[in-house]
Formats: sequence, C-alpha cells, structure tokens
Amino acid sequence: MSRLGTIGARLHRGEIGYDFVAKRWLWYGVSILITIVAIAGLAIRGLNMGIEFKGGAVFTTPKTSASVSVVQESAAEASGHHAIVQKLGNGTLRVQVSELDTQQATKVQTVLAKDLDVPADKINKELVGPSWGKEIANKAWTGLGIFMILVVIYLAIAFEWRMALAALIALIHDLTITVGVYAIVGFEVTPGTVIGLLTILGYSLYDTVVVFDGLKEGAVGITKQTRWTYSEIANRSLNGTLVRSINTTVVALLPVAGLLFIGGGFLGAGMLNDISLSLFVGLAAGAYSSIFIATPLVADLKERDPQMKALRKRVLAKRAAAAARGESPDAEDLADTGGDEPDALDGDAAPAGAGVVAPRGGRGRGRSAGRRR
Repeated sequence: MSRLGTIGARLHRGEIGYDFVAKRWLWYGVSILITIVAIAGLAIRGLNMGIEFKGGAVFTTPKTSASVSVVQESAAEASGHHAIVQKLGNGTLRVQVSELDTQQATKVQTVLAKDLDVPADKINKELVGPSWGKEIANKAWTGLGIFMILVVIYLAIAFEWRMALAALIALIHDLTITVGVYAIVGFEVTPGTVIGLLTILGYSLYDTVVVFDGLKEGAVGITKQTRWTYSEIANRSLNGTLVRSINTTVVALLPVAGLLFIGGGFLGAGMLNDISLSLFVGLAAGAYSSIFIATPLVADLKERDPQMKALRKRVLAKRAAAAARGESPDAEDLADTGGDEPDALDGDAAPAGAGVVAPRGGRGRGRSAGRRR
C-alpha cells in the first residue's frame, strides 16, 4: 500500500489526526487572500451576464460548415454588439447577441441567412426582453436570500447561533469565490449558473452539518471534565468526518470535471459550461470551507464563552501540574502508539495540545474503534 493509502487508512480507523483548529489563522489568511482576488476580479472585470438577464436575441442556424469566427464577425457587424457563437454537437451554430430589439434581431437574422446561403426562416430566432431578464435576476436573488435565511434558522434551532453564524460565513465564502472565478474567466452567467450555485450550497452545508452534529455530540457535558478544551473536541469531531468529507467531494468532483472539461471543452456545450463551472469551483470551495473555516470559526466563537474560558484554564492548569510531576498525557501516548483511544469526556488524561491528536469525537467511539482494530 502506498504511503498516501496508509495515511488514509489510519485516518479512517481513527489512529491519527491533524490539528486543523490550532492552525486556523493560516486557513483564515488563505481564505481572505482568495476572497480578495475574487472580489478584485469581480470589481475589475465584472460579470458577463447572459441574455437571460440583459435581454437580447438567440439565433440557431441549420447544420453548417461555416467557421465560428466568420459567423461571429458577421453577427457583430450586423448588430453593432459583441456576439457569442458556439458550435453545437449536431453541427449547428448558436449565436447570442445582447441588447437587441425586434428590428435589430430581424436584421441580424437576414444577414446570417445571406452569409450562410440559407433561407431566413431556417434560422431560428428567439427574443428575450430586458424586463424579463430583470425579473429572472430578481427571482434568483430572492431565492438565494430565502435559502440563506432558512439555513440560519434551521442551524440555530438544531445546534446553536454560533454554528449558524459560522455556516453562513462559510456559505458566503463559497459564493464569493465562485462568483469571482466567473468574473475572472469571463464565463456567461445564465439561469444554469444560478442552479449550480444553489446546488453547491447544499453540498457545502451537508459536510458542515455532519461535522457540527459530531461536535454537538462530543461536547455534551464538556464542562464537567478537565481533559479536553472545546477547540480540541471540535478538532476531534472534524477529524472523525475528514475521510468521509474527502471521499464525498472527490466522488462529486469527478463527474463534474467530466462535464466541464469534456462536455464543455471538447463538445462545446454552452449550458454544460454554465452549470459545471459553478459546480466544480463551488464543490471545491465548499469542501475547503467545511473543513478549514466553519468548524474553526465555531471553536473561536465558543472559546469566548465564559464557561469555555474557565474550562480552558482548568485543563491547562491540570496539564501543567501533570508535567511538573513528570507524567505523560495519555492522549499523547495513544496518538504516538496508535493504541485504543479513551473516552472523550471520561477520565482526566490530557491530550496533545497541537499536531497529531486522536481524532474521534463523541462518547465511547474511540474504545469501540480500538476493539474493532
């Protein structure tokens, strides 16, 4: 088995873990940097809104051997606006020109028919009014706002307000990065893009809620012990679902990558590009935010609570006393040897403060995992 496979197997069995929470400021810095780049791209280049939002006309030609560049130049000259031409899989061409009225659209249709040497009625023409596009945009924003509000309410009821706030920040983080990538690469924003954005928010929330559920279970009765701080319980819960999160993301990204690079790139399917780019970027950003942003944020917010501050003082004082007596913390020994992990909240052995820690969250899961091995 390769080294990577061995590490993955040990992660899955709960023998090793990584201290994500302790290095949270590194992850925050990376996210801030990526977000700044995304916002800069959005401010400088702006979004390339499709005709569904700006209004315009879409022309579909019969099967033709004419090149994309020739048709694009012809449509641009006839309309006076930039034209987007895509060659579809059946040999037809799809020509999009924004901000056209009925008279201008008819002129473009006539010019295209002449250049392609086909009757004008063979070129399909669809007009989209700017008012309809504005209505679609408003509905998209309304749907997104309702989604965010419902998510915050659900998480606040099912968990607590700190988790709801952290999940909301992670979702905004994912949206900002995805929209910024769209601005930088210049892909059109269409209704398919909106569908992709709403889809990735669901994927991102799935991972986040799974970790939060383990954290809620692992933190039951946390103030009655002096072995773990809240941040360490959060890190154990995160490590307990790490392999699951990675596997889910990879399995989801593989078919989306096929849509983006094969369907959109080689086959020239425009709608596939619109949906697959938002899915690809959003899934990757969502996996990152679930692991590196949401849970560390919850730990940061929770550690400000007076009870958690008092707990941290007791835990650190107990560890200092144990170190003065020359005693070795049990959790550190177990992480090094890969032995059975004691219960998360029973006993008073101190865990490793940073680096590799035993990852399983919740009560009693460590012992049962050890016996299964």
